[in-house]
Amino acid sequence: MSVTYRVAVRALCDFTAREGDLDHRFTPAPSAREGIEGHTLVASRRGADYIAELPLTGAFEGLTVTGRADGFDPTANSLEEIKTHRGSLERMGDNQRALHWAQVKVYGALLCAERGLETLTLTLVYLDITSGKETLISQNAAADELQAFFAEQCQRFLAWAKQEAGHRQGRDSRLQALRFPHAAFRPGQRELAEDVYKAASTGRCLLAQAPTGIGKTMATLFPMLSAMPRQQLDRIAFLTMKTPGRRLALDALAMLRASDETLPLRVLELVAREKACEYPDRACHGESCPLAAGFYDRLPAARQAAVEQAWLDRDALREVALAHDVCPYYLGQELARWADVIVGDVNHWFDSHALLHGLAQANDWRTGVLVDEAHNLIERARGMYSAELDQQRFNRVRRAAPKPLSRPLGRLARQWQAVIRDAGIEEQGEPRRPAYRLLTALPEKLVTAAQQVGAAITDHLGEHPEDASLELQEVLFEALAFCRLAEHFGEHSLCDLTRYGRGRAVLGLRNLIPADFLAPRFKAARTSVLFSATLTPAHYYRDLLGLPENTVWREVASPFAARQLEVRIRSDISTRYRDREASIDPIVATMVQQYQRKPGHYLAFFSSFAYLEAALARFREVHPEVPVFSQTRGMPEAQREAFLARFAPGGEGIGFAVLGGAFAEGIDLPGDQLIGAFIATLGLPPFNDFNEALKARLTARFGQGDDYTYRIPGMIKVVQAAGRVIRSPEDQGVVVLMDDRFAQASVRALLPRWWSLGNPTP
Repeated sequence: MSVTYRVAVRALCDFTAREGDLDHRFTPAPSAREGIEGHTLVASRRGADYIAELPLTGAFEGLTVTGRADGFDPTANSLEEIKTHRGSLERMGDNQRALHWAQVKVYGALLCAERGLETLTLTLVYLDITSGKETLISQNAAADELQAFFAEQCQRFLAWAKQEAGHRQGRDSRLQALRFPHAAFRPGQRELAEDVYKAASTGRCLLAQAPTGIGKTMATLFPMLSAMPRQQLDRIAFLTMKTPGRRLALDALAMLRASDETLPLRVLELVAREKACEYPDRACHGESCPLAAGFYDRLPAARQAAVEQAWLDRDALREVALAHDVCPYYLGQELARWADVIVGDVNHWFDSHALLHGLAQANDWRTGVLVDEAHNLIERARGMYSAELDQQRFNRVRRAAPKPLSRPLGRLARQWQAVIRDAGIEEQGEPRRPAYRLLTALPEKLVTAAQQVGAAITDHLGEHPEDASLELQEVLFEALAFCRLAEHFGEHSLCDLTRYGRGRAVLGLRNLIPADFLAPRFKAARTSVLFSATLTPAHYYRDLLGLPENTVWREVASPFAARQLEVRIRSDISTRYRDREASIDPIVATMVQQYQRKPGHYLAFFSSFAYLEAALARFREVHPEVPVFSQTRGMPEAQREAFLARFAPGGEGIGFAVLGGAFAEGIDLPGDQLIGAFIATLGLPPFNDFNEALKARLTARFGQGDDYTYRIPGMIKVVQAAGRVIRSPEDQGVVVLMDDRFAQASVRALLPRWWSLGNPTP
């Protein structure tokens, strides 16, 4: 069979030239930015004829190999592969050096073939980014020798390439004939599926608001898979906010595979490292962990077994990995290169070190991205691009740090004191509650001191890896993360300082507008589909997520009828903070009245645990006969499961919960498991210095500060909580909204259009 397959030089050598142990013990490697700067520095030291980032392409028996050589000096006839490092080169393993030689030899073969060269000098350039010193290791090579090496690597890869080309052909052929796995579409499901297919076909971004219960997961996966061969998509990434979302996606994919047993679709579930690790008490290298020892020697057989298995959810991947004595987590990372559909958390595409985004960029993938529960992406992304420096942690490390680190850590300690003093937060005494200040600008001297601490720790650990304690590493990662974000500080973020007591302050760099970081991620995807039951108003998401200008917004009509859900507004109740105490009795009376009218299971949502606890205490006092149970602060998973287990069919009782918490979205209680909800809040974020600063920033950027900071985020939580009640066309229920502001036109406009609101109860 002729091969039509493209592979990057780096990917080819990773496949053919790696051997020995997996070694992920801490080594202070340069950051990506430092690597780029190092390459630029080396190029600046070369002559005028030096060519940096030289694109090269070659072929071998139908296999096309492409890449960019770091540098070529035609005058000296020297090809360079540049690697940045810290510390002594003596600690570099032989297998790592062999990988570097493999890369430069493949580039050399491509260069000789392209330019008709008979000989070439190959040079590995190791640049110590701390000192700027270059270590050059060179060897002369004849073109025929390089061509023989190139052919050897390609031969090693060719069987896999043929397999992959055959898999791709078979996959695309079967996907062209893919059929919907059910006898009919649910109401609204076909409409959503058609919109997703159009988005994939036109390479656009789709923002789809679709109600719960229509089968959104299948309505997005099926059309994206159908478009895969026609649009030449390489990968589909189904990204979720929480673990239950992954399970829904895997169930839908299993159903699609079951509907066509000949469909050769590889599905991979990506799981967090801490959940996949078999030996959490061991260090991640061959001398400590048996699954790291000889990892690359056993990887080929494990990889082959895995792609033959094709279905690789968490359990299946673990089974394959352990059968071949390799680490399940890192086998999963490898298989992300070869799977057709990857199911995982949103961070795999959107955060600053995202695995899937990095692979897509390196391999020039055409990727279809599906984002479930997309209304959460704004807050998730804000967290991805925020960072903190903890004064107490640095002080603790300072007391036990090796002597060479005492000076930079002392300098940082003095800068902490200066920032606290300048912010007007006194160091004396213990505050009754945390003292908070918004800073008008980054404290540059403190950031510089943190950079120096990061550099000092990195350099020290480069020379003394035996000093790499867990806490010292954590301080280093904290400093590096903060300083990396500080380099991009702008109107999308702000800086704040919180003091908890003497020597206990936290400097925060908070992202407010994730659009500036996310826009390139959407641009990198061939098509993106963001879907949720609550994506109104569209401009809120377009603005804050940085969606492309040609993004399409669609609302799928609800299959539910107004007669299914009775919505009442108690406009005589105020849940504002100043009115909380006075609101307790009418809230309790409203809940009891509804419960007595129709006993069953209800959820009652409050804006905070303090509010919840006050209402719960009063309820139990005046109506001990009604069964009640409550969400608690820091509720462990077992207790959350027990809370949900109370909602058994045919039962009765009221569960008290916090709006925006674990029970306000993502739970499914159909039929009489839940027949109503009481919502005693608008869900508005608290009025404080931070949110007022956020409001000012959003007003300046979008002119929508109040809505974008308070009203819209609050109402998204309300609609999500109310959405727990009606889960299918057969459900019946009631939602009682308790606050006079629900009667305002601007607030009612953010409620689902299929609701019949009627007149507020005075």
